[in-house]
Amino acid sequence: MDVVPDLREIKAGLLDTLLGHLPGQPPVYKVLVAGDGSVGKSSLLRRQAEGRFEPSRRMTVGVDFHSQVVTLGERKVKLLLWDISGQQRFLSFRRSFYRGARAAALIFDVSDADTLHNLTVWRDEILKIAPQIRFMVVGNKTDLPRMISPLEGKAWAIAMGYPYLETSALTGQGLDRLFEGLGWLAAIPR
Repeated sequence: MDVVPDLREIKAGLLDTLLGHLPGQPPVYKVLVAGDGSVGKSSLLRRQAEGRFEPSRRMTVGVDFHSQVVTLGERKVKLLLWDISGQQRFLSFRRSFYRGARAAALIFDVSDADTLHNLTVWRDEILKIAPQIRFMVVGNKTDLPRMISPLEGKAWAIAMGYPYLETSALTGQGLDRLFEGLGWLAAIPR
């Protein structure tokens, strides 16, 4: 039986190859930002890109894209950030967005314990499509009253073997470390 490659995979691979090898340009890496709806994924990306926080925001439909150039020591890398919708109704097609990703931030809301517990589902879903991916765990919304302590979040991340950090899209806490960490994870040779 002949296996016909998926056109989306071909396009994504070609784009990654072309962008990653342009002379004088930083290498380009696809990175996922994943977690339940309302954990603040889009707010983190917008805060980093635009330097502002919007208190109310509509849910991401499917996927949204951002890019960020990050300095890693002496070199720069460009991250193509795929903001994956956390809504269950998009489950059937969001898996196609995981192909080719090199790193992922698993984001939970420190004021909602269920969002930490659901990270296992997100991790497993992503690993089925991108088994070589590297993860980091991010506790977001540290400006709100907590249901998850820093030690609980860090313990979960350590048990999985992933780095951990905390952020706030409202205050900007931890944003530079988040994107630098994703850059390092994505740039590690496979």
